[in-house]
Amino acid sequence: MNAADQPVLFAAVPRPPRVLPTLDVQADIRYLAATARSMVNPPAATGMPFWSINPYVGCAFGCAYCYARYTHRYVMERAAHAGALDADMLPSGDAALPPWLAFERRILVKQEAAALLRRALRPGRPAWRAIVERGEPVAIGTATDPYQPAERRFGITRALLGVLAEHVGLRIGLITKSALVTRDAALLGAIARRSRLAVHVSLVTVDRELARRIEPRAPTPEARLRAVRRLREAGVDVGVNCMPVLPGITDRPAQLRALVRAVAEAGATHLDACALRLRSSARQRYLPWLAEAFPELAARYRAAYASSHQPGERYRQGLRRTMTRLCAEHELPFGAWRDEDALREAGREMREAGRLPVVVAGVPGARQLELEISDERNDERRATSDER
Repeated sequence: MNAADQPVLFAAVPRPPRVLPTLDVQADIRYLAATARSMVNPPAATGMPFWSINPYVGCAFGCAYCYARYTHRYVMERAAHAGALDADMLPSGDAALPPWLAFERRILVKQEAAALLRRALRPGRPAWRAIVERGEPVAIGTATDPYQPAERRFGITRALLGVLAEHVGLRIGLITKSALVTRDAALLGAIARRSRLAVHVSLVTVDRELARRIEPRAPTPEARLRAVRRLREAGVDVGVNCMPVLPGITDRPAQLRALVRAVAEAGATHLDACALRLRSSARQRYLPWLAEAFPELAARYRAAYASSHQPGERYRQGLRRTMTRLCAEHELPFGAWRDEDALREAGREMREAGRLPVVVAGVPGARQLELEISDERNDERRATSDER
């Protein structure tokens, strides 16, 4: 008798749906256990010129402008496709959350992160050859904040740093906007004595009320500046990322000057800045938020970002000139982190040569760089009209 003749014995037994275990619940945020296969992403997989480590998927800070919102859907779909998770893997009702909202409300916690990293950095493995043997850079927190509220509860980032502390001669960058990073000041200082380490603290404004509107769940600007001071006291190279500069909201020269002054006074080793980039997933969150928080800017943003994920070249160059000048005034190296001494030397050479860029002129008064956006498009329209 074959299986077809024995329906009772061989009938398929429905398998109960696999649901990600809930580790903790805080208000409207749920922390879920995630099973990761690896902890280090190679440059070939991300398109970035460094290896990356992300202890969590999603971020409870939920900043309106966050570019990394796409990662939540990507990780979920990739895991389901690989058979690691079922389609109904989220707790009941969560599937209705749009991905951009799930990114900040359903945080995936990689509980086995430290063990996976230690395994990846065993001698002979590809990550070991690249990161340990050849000294290729590795960044922590490229798609999530490694010191978001989950870290206080689960300590995944601290465990990862403990693994990296076992090695010598690494090149490590860590990105955060949380003052919780100072909890690990001693550990970061120990790593800095054995490897090249730079912590990048994200800060888009020093205006506390404005920061609360833009980043309602993130630590205050004052807390982040105190974190810069404490980490510098621990011997850690700490820069500040003014990223992103929000056109029409945080880009007035007076705002940028106040930020640069505060960063320099906090003892940061360098500062970098770039304008807001709005890719698809970020656009879904940012533009509705903008229409509610700054309705007077909504139409201009739609026009400025209609055909690209970033503002025009004229705006970006103007921003760079302004930030370079402001940083030079405060002897604060401007640009991506390379080496503290090299950055400071570049700043001295620029001042000694008298090459201090002028402030953006823009439209009459040059009150805010954002005005350059529509002005540039008007220039393009006028040029096209003249050609006709």
